[in-house]
Amino acid sequence: MTSEPSALVVTVSNRASAGVYADTSGPIVVAGLRELGFAVDGPVVVPDGDPVEEALRDAVAADYDVVVTNGGTGLSPLDLTPERTRRVLDYEVPGVAEAVRAAGAAAGVATAVLSRGVAGVAGRTFVVNLPGSSGGARDGVAVLAGFLRHAVDQVHGGDHTRTAGP
Repeated sequence: MTSEPSALVVTVSNRASAGVYADTSGPIVVAGLRELGFAVDGPVVVPDGDPVEEALRDAVAADYDVVVTNGGTGLSPLDLTPERTRRVLDYEVPGVAEAVRAAGAAAGVATAVLSRGVAGVAGRTFVVNLPGSSGGARDGVAVLAGFLRHAVDQVHGGDHTRTAGP
């Protein structure tokens, strides 16, 4: 991939969207994606539920290469982000969400395994749900650093990188 891929960050928080407190994890995701070479918009802050699905559908229609959500992945009855994300995805890439949970657990955050975040592809857009905590967002971006540009290239029809054999 030669040009700077585009990304949108969507913070999912009922309280931050209502102005109860400021979004702290969205800016972490934005900074992390910029460090990875993405042209990033956001964070857009939305309440959980249908607004998440609307933001994802709008991002896919706008041809973003990547959309990263943060928040709304827990066990609360109000945490609906995974369900709304699945409505938009054409197919899931479960290893991504598994890697994010494993990284959090390996960092000593036992509750990281409770995140229900999903990842997958909608059209030509790679979508990832990250946890809403600042630490979870930071850990999640660190996981994405290892493969996100390659994933975008693959979604856009790129071939696997091959090395010369023996």
